[in-house]
Amino acid sequence: MGLFILLMAAFVLTHIGLATPPVRDGLVVRLGETGFRVGYSLLSLALLIGAVQVYQKLPEDALLWTAGVGAYHVANLLMLLASILFVGSLTPANRALAGVPPRPGNEGPSGVLRWTRHPMMWAFGLWAFVHGWLAGDAPTLVLAGGIGTLALVGAAFQDGKKARQLGADWKMYQARTSFVPFAAILAGKQPLSALWPGLVPVVGGVLFWLVLTFLHPSLIAAPMVGIWQFV
Repeated sequence: MGLFILLMAAFVLTHIGLATPPVRDGLVVRLGETGFRVGYSLLSLALLIGAVQVYQKLPEDALLWTAGVGAYHVANLLMLLASILFVGSLTPANRALAGVPPRPGNEGPSGVLRWTRHPMMWAFGLWAFVHGWLAGDAPTLVLAGGIGTLALVGAAFQDGKKARQLGADWKMYQARTSFVPFAAILAGKQPLSALWPGLVPVVGGVLFWLVLTFLHPSLIAAPMVGIWQFV
């Protein structure tokens, strides 16, 4: 358990530390933008893979709690939402993605970006919450907590980075979106019609959710979930 915690801590801290402006800017000068991104990604991937491999070999600890049947129904809906957010984030309109070219600030958000300007990060955050909640054991809480924390802290770092890079254009865009999902709609920055993100995110998200829930037992040796548990 100690090695697992160490690897997860390294995964989270290096990811955040290397993204801080002084460190990132210094490394970009030495490695170039592409070199930094490649090194950053490889280090994060190596630490995460190492942590997951150790996690899979950990003995089953006593459960801290047991989720009820109702929790699984709520979790299925949250994972469907996460799937729609993830699929909807895979678009050039997502300004928070690395490498996306600048766009005029008066060009407002579209699709799930009207829900939140960080749909991919919230998809990971929801995944972490759902799996930590349902599992109820210490190793899974460490794994999910690390990924969830990194996703949402990373989203906050993205806001800061984009503000430095794009200046007024990002501020104009940011004023029409929200960090927390649906907050822009509740605040009146987006109309109620923004609740419909479009056919592609919804259909793609549902298909993605169906595939993942079908593969759930083989992916993480967990019970069948989603609609497949009733088939």
